[in-house]
Amino acid sequence: MWKWFHKLGAPKSFYDISGRLLPWFAVPALLLIGVGVVWALLFVPEDYQQGHSVRIMYIHVPAAILAQSGYAMMAAAGGVYLIWRIKLADIAMQCAAPIGASITFLALVTGSIWGKPTWGTWWVWDARLTSTLVLFFLYLGVMALRAAMENRESAGRATAVLALVGVINLPIIKYSVDWWFTLHQPSSFTVAEKPAMPMEMWLPLLVMVFGYYAFFFTLWMMRIRVEIISREYRTDWVKRLVAS
Repeated sequence: MWKWFHKLGAPKSFYDISGRLLPWFAVPALLLIGVGVVWALLFVPEDYQQGHSVRIMYIHVPAAILAQSGYAMMAAAGGVYLIWRIKLADIAMQCAAPIGASITFLALVTGSIWGKPTWGTWWVWDARLTSTLVLFFLYLGVMALRAAMENRESAGRATAVLALVGVINLPIIKYSVDWWFTLHQPSSFTVAEKPAMPMEMWLPLLVMVFGYYAFFFTLWMMRIRVEIISREYRTDWVKRLVAS
């Protein structure tokens, strides 16, 4: 198992494997998001309280879920880099940060748009909204810290530590609606319990969540492949790749 783990961690091996995997993520991402958007906009019934504004949920909720998952994956890559010094883990952490920041920004913006007709205001310092904003700043902090340090190895260690420290914010986001009085509604989506919403509203949301994950991994692998070429441009296998 460890031999396979270290083989996958080699830049050349990952580049070869990811090239074969990319279509298996990119095509489902396009199909799932396309089907999910059409399903949510044209066929999902309006909510009896929120009306048609509930359709923003199909953009906002998957983005909010993925924002947290993306940070957890980035922090896990940072932990792998700190423990085993695997170069690919540092690359994975670096490439996840801007994608995660963009997804978190999308969650914040769509949440504000959804909040205006629901709460009557674009923004409140609600526990979940505030902790999600902190998550956005953590992503930006990882990116800024790496950009500020010239030594790649030192930057990798520093950003890994910051990413791991920031993990404490994830349970705060998840359980904030249970721990404190908050305007934000409880979780709209769960796979471990019976859905709180009708199945005709829950199923397209599930499709969108899977589509977002497939989209994330597609972008992540593409960015990692570009970064591998950038870092390994002096190696023989990259020279042969470019020559071919």
